[in-house]
Amino acid sequence: MIHWVAGTLLSVLSLTSCAEHKSQSMDITEERTAPNAHYDTITFATGCFWCTEAIFQRVKGVSKVTSGYMGGTVVNPTYEEVCTGTTGHAECCQIIYDSTIVSVDELLKIFWKTHDPTTLNRQGNDVGPQYRSVVFYHSESQKELAELYKAELDSSGAFKDPIVTTIEPAKPFFSAEGYHQNYFNNNSNQMYCRYVIVPKIEKFEKVFKDKLKKAETE
Repeated sequence: MIHWVAGTLLSVLSLTSCAEHKSQSMDITEERTAPNAHYDTITFATGCFWCTEAIFQRVKGVSKVTSGYMGGTVVNPTYEEVCTGTTGHAECCQIIYDSTIVSVDELLKIFWKTHDPTTLNRQGNDVGPQYRSVVFYHSESQKELAELYKAELDSSGAFKDPIVTTIEPAKPFFSAEGYHQNYFNNNSNQMYCRYVIVPKIEKFEKVFKDKLKKAETE
């Protein structure tokens, strides 16, 4: 099992979860897409979407990351509704990427290594079905690769517990409220960002140094 936060922070984190924070910032930073590039979409749920967004925004070849909700039965759900765990949605990020720069294979590697895929409906202190681990695929090739990775990781013993990540077809995606977009970049000094997201980013940058956008390596 992957542990991102040192034990000395557990007393702090016991009071810190994704659902407990809001921001007043409404600024959303988007990277312009280059003409004639080959863009595709995949959607990942790895727990709190603030963490997912912060990781994939830093991946070279990813042009846009939008936090939102997928997999539920309520149309245009609010954050408060999703947090009840009754809408069926997972907090997730829809990722638009240039397939000539970063492949689905590489994105899946980052997905599996930047959260714990063995905890059911939970990531750290974020608990509930909205925090479940999911690959929402947008094509059969994405589905096949995700299933292959999951099977190989399970059989290799990479994790001491079975992987509970589900692999599901993409469903209607609902963008989250404005204050959730670009959350870490706008709120890096907040407690949740400092003690939960920052360690994940540091781990990601160490393991995937060659996948970072140029601005992140300078």
